[in-house]
Amino acid sequence: MAENTPLRIHHLRPAPGANKSKVRKGRGEASKGKTSGRGTKGTTSRTTVPLGFEGGQVPLQRRLPKYKGFSNALFKTTYQVVNLDKLGELFPEGGDVTVETLVAKGAVRKNQLVKVLGTGDISVALNVQAHAFSASAKEKIAAAGGSVSEL
Repeated sequence: MAENTPLRIHHLRPAPGANKSKVRKGRGEASKGKTSGRGTKGTTSRTTVPLGFEGGQVPLQRRLPKYKGFSNALFKTTYQVVNLDKLGELFPEGGDVTVETLVAKGAVRKNQLVKVLGTGDISVALNVQAHAFSASAKEKIAAAGGSVSEL
């Protein structure tokens, strides 16, 4: 190409050695032929290995228990938790606290059981209705002049 001739797309060619031909495994005894790069004998040279075979290690389906059995975890009671300091923030003027008012203020999710815990202090009198209370929460609410009723 002369130096004044502009470069054109049809003049471009790949760099020498950039385009290598694909290795054709298993096509005769030349390069990568007979065993196709798998070596001789052993599990990795075979085409069919049993499903779940782990090289002689006890397979996963044999390590896990066969039968499910019984678990009490299905019958566990989970509560939405509200602490006293949170109640003090949400109801600074005092008054009645029900599950519905807590849901409306975004403290708990609806259709869930609610438990009041005694973390923090409370200074206003609250009449709290919930599904469960800790012992310290009952004491602190009563000390502040409020009342507790379980649903």
